[in-house]
Order: sequence, then C-alpha cells, then structure tokens
Amino acid sequence: MEDTRNLIDKFKGQTNEQVKAELNKSRLPLEIAIENVEHDFNIGSIVRTANSFNVSKVHIIGKKKYNRRGAMCTDKYLEILHHPTINDFFETQKNRELIAIENNTKDAKPLHEKQFAEKTTLIFGSENNGITEELLSQAHEIRFIESFGSTRSVNVGVAAGIAMYEYARQTIF
Repeated sequence: MEDTRNLIDKFKGQTNEQVKAELNKSRLPLEIAIENVEHDFNIGSIVRTANSFNVSKVHIIGKKKYNRRGAMCTDKYLEILHHPTINDFFETQKNRELIAIENNTKDAKPLHEKQFAEKTTLIFGSENNGITEELLSQAHEIRFIESFGSTRSVNVGVAAGIAMYEYARQTIF
C-alpha cells in the first residue's frame, strides 16, 4: 500500500512512532513558543514549519486548540506542549535564550543582526495584539523582520518560518 503522508522518502513506510524516534536523533535545540495566536490555521502552519526545521519542541501558551489540518499531521512527529499560563511556560525555559519576534515595539532590533545562542526559544504572538507585555518583558531580546513593501508586517506563520530559517542558517550551515 502506498504511503500518502507528507513525508520525505526516507520515512515512507515507517510508523509515526518510528519517524518521531528517528527525528529525535537530530533535533535542533531550537524551541518555538506561540502565545494566544488567534487564527487556528496559523498555529498549524507554525507547527508544520517547526517540523520541517526539526525543532525540539513547540510550546502553545494560552489557547490550546488549533487546526491540525494546517499542520498536515506533522504534529505527530514533534513534541507539542500546552501551557495554560505564561508562568507555566517559563518553568520550562531555564538556561534558554528567549527571543521575541515582535514588530509593535520601538525596542526591537532587526532579526538579520541577531547571533543566536544554541539553546534559543523563538516567541510569536497574535497578529492583532502581538506578544503580551507580561511575556515580552521576560524576553532577553526583541527582534523584528524587516518589511520592504507597504505592509508593516508578514503573517505570523511566515514570520515564524523566516526566523526558524535564520536560526538554522546560523547553526547548521
């Protein structure tokens, strides 16, 4: 029977557990945090991209439910943790660099100038309200993605992909 899952050929025919176990051998130490992202498809898109970059964990802070269809079943291959509160999330972030990706603050610096620490967690917030002040105030740095057109920002799922790529570019290549 043909394996129609969205997997690279190397993983075709393996169980979900086998795929996850194999990926665990080469995970990046990067983690992703998503705080109260309002559109379910955005969370699914971020999860799918996190799988593509083989990140260690995805943290969902606040609202737990999301559109798994947007994740294209990739949520089966990585660890996704739910934290009802910001304090619950912080308990998991000891000895990690917390980088908020946010364009709604004058304290932000360009993402392309950032040199990432190995153990980094990238934090993303809702498109409408951004990252809450409570979480933003605990970030070690705030970075933004430059925009060259008329809109001031990209979609949060796209921003997550850009930031994950920049981390991977610096740490893998």
